[in-house]
Amino acid sequence: MLRRIFSAICVGVFLAATLVAAETKPNIIFILTDDLGYGDPSCYGQTKFTTPTIDRLASEGMKFTQFYAGSTVCAPSRCSLMTGLHTGHCFVRGNKDVDGGNYPLAAEYVTVATLLKKAGYATGCFGKWGLGFHTNEGSPMKHGFDEFFGYYSQRDAHNYYPPFVHRNSEKIELDGKTYSHDLIEKEALDFIRKNKDKPFFCYLPVTIPHAAMQVPEQYVAPWRKVFPEFEDVIGKYSFNTEVRNPVAAFPGMINRLDESLKKILDLLKELNIDDDTIIIFSSDNGPHAEGGHRSDFFKSFGPLRGIKRDLYEGGIRVPTLVRWNKKIKPGSVSDHVGAFWDILPTFADIAGVPEAERPKQLDGLSFMPTLLGNSAEQKQHPYLYWEFHEQQGKVAARFGKWKAIRFNAMTKPDGLIEVYDLESDLGETTNIADKHPEIVAKFKEIFQEAHTPSAIFPGIK
Repeated sequence: MLRRIFSAICVGVFLAATLVAAETKPNIIFILTDDLGYGDPSCYGQTKFTTPTIDRLASEGMKFTQFYAGSTVCAPSRCSLMTGLHTGHCFVRGNKDVDGGNYPLAAEYVTVATLLKKAGYATGCFGKWGLGFHTNEGSPMKHGFDEFFGYYSQRDAHNYYPPFVHRNSEKIELDGKTYSHDLIEKEALDFIRKNKDKPFFCYLPVTIPHAAMQVPEQYVAPWRKVFPEFEDVIGKYSFNTEVRNPVAAFPGMINRLDESLKKILDLLKELNIDDDTIIIFSSDNGPHAEGGHRSDFFKSFGPLRGIKRDLYEGGIRVPTLVRWNKKIKPGSVSDHVGAFWDILPTFADIAGVPEAERPKQLDGLSFMPTLLGNSAEQKQHPYLYWEFHEQQGKVAARFGKWKAIRFNAMTKPDGLIEVYDLESDLGETTNIADKHPEIVAKFKEIFQEAHTPSAIFPGIK
């Protein structure tokens, strides 16, 4: 009799714990900036302007110093983020156009949103999708999102005053005078308000600060006085965009981005869900040099070498901050080596998704132990790997302190390999491949192991 009572009590406790866990699944907000460099936030060393709210994430959460994007350009980086696969395995491995838009993510791929929706989350994407249209299998609504607002095509997203955006499958005509980020911000805030009483995943892949250096004049005006020497410079990009003094426009754009982040934090507090929400802030690749942007002037790459389209650290190492009140130690700094393909398993852990419901093939490792301060339990990657399907092809890998880049990967099976010791040479200034043949041999093995052939993105040898 006592055994039955004890058993019933245990079952009751287990069910109660399960219900509590279900009721307290944290909301997840992922803010993905477009081409924000490792050195652009002031908490990562920027000195020409400040980013107070971005810095607040660092002071109230965890700052990662060795976190990497999925690629050095847009679409493959986002594919890696969504699917938990690096660019040697993921479906979209480059910026490839089809029917006037981005190559669509195949239907069979499970995404972060797919898993979270199945776990009971409301899911919304607001900004630039870049993995297909609503008319094909790459639609975000076919990959786990309940709603979408913004740009389907990254080409359209080069212009901040576009002729249209989309809400799900509906084309929203604009007057060409409306700043698209204002609309994207509003839709994201509305989504948070609407879903405040249940767990939600708000994916916010904003377009700032990519391509045309456009932002309303009220944000540029103060910086024209700071950088008057560039007032006669005209920054040009597609869609006949012209911006006077794009150097002044850049910090204005970052100010606008920082303002959006503050509105999100204020709203979470207003709705009393601040402690129930984890916020992740990152960038899809390194800084660009388009539309008149001077990444060299701002040292947007920080202490790193390279920018967007490079596989040097400046092209792929990105600022990454995570804030989770009462879970993450405020002001903590992590040197954990992670990458975008770790996001899916980490979010699955956060949402309590059973292992059986996760994709069987993943390159990512959850960094949940790092977030919770349990570094001893943190699994480490044997290596990280990237492919770039432009400029005759490049591949790169990192293990431990060693980093290697192979050039002409589409034209020469045994192309030039550069090797760097990131521990002593973070800026990748000295190629030491000739001094470490054993390390070169190890990287050659990794390059072969990490790459699987792709009929859609062929060429890497």
